[in-house]
Amino acid sequence: MADSYNVQITVVSQKGECGHGHKVGDTWTFNGKTPGGICAAAYNVLYPELRMYRNGGILSWTKDPDIYRVTCPDGDNPVVFEMKRLRK
Repeated sequence: MADSYNVQITVVSQKGECGHGHKVGDTWTFNGKTPGGICAAAYNVLYPELRMYRNGGILSWTKDPDIYRVTCPDGDNPVVFEMKRLRK
């Protein structure tokens, strides 16, 4: 298998009231397994990009190929998660 990386997930913005209680500064590490404590709805949105980042993929429209932001699906109380590939 090609190199794989851990991906750090951090809440960088939260407006309104997150039903799961996430707040700015919350952090998890994705190492191929579901991080404990992360909201299932948000994880569902994060997962495709987490797999791509973990396996070395990039998104051509990002300024930094190792950082990408995703917003949870709650449009009334959005939580923004930053994914950062942890290079070895």
